[in-house]
Amino acid sequence: MTEAAERAPEFCGHSVVWPWIKEHINRPGLEVLEIGSRLVVSRALWKDYLPDVNYTGFDFMDGPNVDVVGDAHKLASYLSGRQFDFVLSCAVFEHLTCPWLVAEEIAKVLRVGGKAYIETHFSFSEHETPWHFFQFNSRGLEQLFHPRLGFKVLDSGLSTPIIGRFARGSQGYLLDQPVNNLYCHAEIVVEKVAEPEPGFSWRDVAEDLLVSSSYPAPA
Repeated sequence: MTEAAERAPEFCGHSVVWPWIKEHINRPGLEVLEIGSRLVVSRALWKDYLPDVNYTGFDFMDGPNVDVVGDAHKLASYLSGRQFDFVLSCAVFEHLTCPWLVAEEIAKVLRVGGKAYIETHFSFSEHETPWHFFQFNSRGLEQLFHPRLGFKVLDSGLSTPIIGRFARGSQGYLLDQPVNNLYCHAEIVVEKVAEPEPGFSWRDVAEDLLVSSSYPAPA
């Protein structure tokens, strides 16, 4: 099995997720929220894959395909108590100054039994600066959408492999050396299986990691 195949999500990879969304989410009457819905470089894919749902587009800036303008860090405050069956967000989380807060907000607006799909970047050049703050791997996304917030991971991984190499400006011993295991996209699909724990704290999430895992021992 190739490295790319080992890291690829089962169904939420960049090139395969939309058919999965159409099969599992496109139902009449389902409430769908897209965070970062403004059309920037592509067309509104939801119109092809989710034609039967009740769609709401949310973005920090007004523009085409935007129904509600606001700050995702305070998402629930703009939606008047509305609850959604599916929340999606593509190429947004790298631009959030506190993405963990947005994960909390998604937990507020997603119904128990609802699902969320997040795609962001793992290895990619800076863009839309100065508001480009983070890169993620799939393990990082799994920490954001933590069981303490009521989430269960259904699928996650990295997709869209990149060939990398150290270029001019690197130290001599690095020049032209390959950089392995690069992928453009990190993705996750989660289901909300419960309400967030009362008194939820990110400090507890950090403590959980120390109990359930460990930093690799020196070679």
